[in-house]
Amino acid sequence: MGIEIERKFLVADRSVLAGSTGTRYEQGYLSTDPERTVRVRRAGDRAFLTVKGRSDGATRAEFEYAIPTTDAGELLAVCVGSLIEKTRYRIPIGDLTWEVDVFAGDNAGLVLAEVEIPSVDTSVEIPAWAGEEVTTDPRYYNANLVDHPFRQWSVAE
Repeated sequence: MGIEIERKFLVADRSVLAGSTGTRYEQGYLSTDPERTVRVRRAGDRAFLTVKGRSDGATRAEFEYAIPTTDAGELLAVCVGSLIEKTRYRIPIGDLTWEVDVFAGDNAGLVLAEVEIPSVDTSVEIPAWAGEEVTTDPRYYNANLVDHPFRQWSVAE
């Protein structure tokens, strides 16, 4: 079984992206059920279908398959909720690569950093530009952002 172990943080200092080139992402969900999300993603000139299980802290089952970009376009047209639009930047730090997502569209203003780790007990050096950890906060799951976009959040949330 494929397992994803990932920690997620808000980005406190966007200057980390200065001079970086990102990849444009467009993704949607065929299912946002917390027990099993099914995502369609177009990333640059590649496309993927991903099935993820329920999150258990920073861990969850994940299965990802490359699909033709034309299929991805047709699947994105039938996804639930709004589409997620973002630009992803990859920032290597030590042996790990951080992925910083700058959201657009309904989630404009949101900037998140994720780092995949090989095990839950892997020590992670948190860079100075990373802010609050939101790994277990479901509001920041992409599958939840399609139905409750960042732009609709109140200050109290």
